[in-house]
Amino acid sequence: MSAATEEKSEVKTTFFEVIGGTDTIRALVERFYDVMDTDPKAAGIRAMHQEDLTSAREKLFMYLTGWTGGPQLYIERYGHPMLRARHLPFPIGEDERDQWMYCMIRAMHDVGLEEKAILKFSEALWGVADFMRNKTE
Repeated sequence: MSAATEEKSEVKTTFFEVIGGTDTIRALVERFYDVMDTDPKAAGIRAMHQEDLTSAREKLFMYLTGWTGGPQLYIERYGHPMLRARHLPFPIGEDERDQWMYCMIRAMHDVGLEEKAILKFSEALWGVADFMRNKTE
């Protein structure tokens, strides 16, 4: 048998594909903002957003789509995310980070992500959320 016939193709699966792609990311983002909009535990971060969350929903959808390994929608439209710079106008500390993570983890459960996916996703997002902190406690 030649090396060419023995060669196995490696299929790399992205987290985007594992969790269900565009439909799941859209549902996750919609639920995330619904939680933020209605749960008193998220009042601090809700107050930082405009009354109409349409733009925020779309931007987070585009960002998470690319961040999880799907199409780079955010970059194609807006360029590099520069997350920290874009969030500097907002005072973000541990409370705000924790409120954001609360909304996201609740959304993950509510849309039915598997526990293993929730753990992996929330661990990765924790680093991003913590990096956004810009105020001392």
